[in-house]
Amino acid sequence: MAIITPAVSASETAVIAELARLIWNEHYSSIISQQQIDYMLENFQSAAAIDKQIADGTLYFLISNNSRPAGYLAVTPDVENRRLHISKIYLDAAHRGQGHGKQALDFIEEQCRKMHIRELWLTVNKHNHIAINAYRRWEFHTTGAIITDIGNGFVMDDYIFEKNLIF
Repeated sequence: MAIITPAVSASETAVIAELARLIWNEHYSSIISQQQIDYMLENFQSAAAIDKQIADGTLYFLISNNSRPAGYLAVTPDVENRRLHISKIYLDAAHRGQGHGKQALDFIEEQCRKMHIRELWLTVNKHNHIAINAYRRWEFHTTGAIITDIGNGFVMDDYIFEKNLIF
């Protein structure tokens, strides 16, 4: 069973940035170019970028298994509209297929219960079949598609997934 803890210190965001570098280079190399991976890591997954996201209201959590970093997640609550954006759920390859992703989602849903949030949403790359299949298993539904210009000639070509929570 994984342990999920808030990540707020510089040392924790540095661990997440290193996990991002490992995970993104392993997982996304068959989905997007190395140039886009490098750009996204620097601009969205570096320790400085993560610290800024935290300052702007995104909540980061470190996922550990057997006292070792296994992955991370990030969410942005919109309490007023009772929605929560799942920005990131990433697991190191050695920790996939062990139920940690579902455990991360259960953790997110528990946080939603506490905040009285009723809807989850996220975007996922149209070619990230592993994640798409997981989200469908977890009862998310595709509600649209979006192409987002992220700068430097790169775009994110994603599906939008949503899940309504009942509790």
